[in-house]
Parts: sequence; C-alpha cells; structure tokens
Amino acid sequence: MGERYPSDDKITKWAMAAGSGDKAAAAAFIRATQRDVWRFLGHLAGVAEADDLTQETYLRALTGLHRFAGQSSARTWLLSIARRVSVDHVRAISRRPQVATGDDWEILAEHAQRNVLPGIDDTVSLNLAIQALAPERRAAFVLTQLLGLDYAEAANVCDCPIGTIRSRVARARDDLVQALNDGRRRRVTNE
Repeated sequence: MGERYPSDDKITKWAMAAGSGDKAAAAAFIRATQRDVWRFLGHLAGVAEADDLTQETYLRALTGLHRFAGQSSARTWLLSIARRVSVDHVRAISRRPQVATGDDWEILAEHAQRNVLPGIDDTVSLNLAIQALAPERRAAFVLTQLLGLDYAEAANVCDCPIGTIRSRVARARDDLVQALNDGRRRRVTNE
C-alpha cells in the first residue's frame, strides 16, 4: 500500500477483496483511485462539481463492488461509473431551469466581446481549452492523455470502439492546438 501509484493489478485485487467485504481493501482501493476519479470528473463536469460527483461515483461503485467480476481493471470499471455519474449529472441539470447571476453573464459577455481566452498562464488556457472540447473528445483526451489509460481501457470506459477513441483523441489534440494558437494570436493582437 505504500506505493505512490499502485498498479492496475493491485487496484483490481483490492477491489475484488473489497467486494468480498474486506474494509481495509476498500479503503486502499479508494485511496489508490480517488485522485484519478476526481480529475476525470473535474474535466467532465467541472471542478465545482467534482467533489460531489466523486462521492456519488464511490457510492455507486461500493454498492456494486460485489458484482465486479474483474473482466477489466477495477480502475477502468470505476472510471466507467464516473462517466455515467457525469452523464446523469448533466442530464439532471439540463432539466432544471438555469438562473444566471448578474456577474456570470457580465463576465461571459466581456470575454465574448474581447474574444480572448481568460488568463495568461498556459496551464489556465489549456484547462479552459480542454473544457471547451466536445464532451466525447474531452473524455477520450482526459482518459488517455491526463490519466494515462491506454486506448483499449478508454474505449471500455467510454463504451465505444478503440478506433473511435483514437479519432476522438486526435481531433481533441487538433482542437486544443487550434484553440491555444487562436488564444495566443488574440493576446498578441490585443497587446
């Protein structure tokens, strides 16, 4: 348990043991995967929602852990649950009427008028560009490029063919390069 990044095999063993009622294994499973789940949900649904959605992911996972058969890695299985939690969240909020505060629409209007990416830090610009990606491309990019899943694992999480993941990642990269280049050009023009 002292490893900084436990292997998928070790995480899967903890999940299997937790499914059989081992509380220490459940705690180790959560500790080993919590950071990736939170990061994935932060990119899919937003940082403000990540804590609650991470908690919902683990509630669903722990109640279904006894059914986990180990056909994929536990990490892949858990990220699949996180993706479904995010989709359910988006569906739920899209059904509710949205109320915008004065500050929100004023800030958005100001940025739209200036047509620039907010912030000068490349990390901030990159995170904003990732958030602007189409949801399917964002999920594929975050899973493979930020969380380090291979294409097969990402395809399993997203429930689509490997070729689709490859295509989504390639298009996400193109979109990000374009967005970052456009943002740099706008900053230079406005300076």
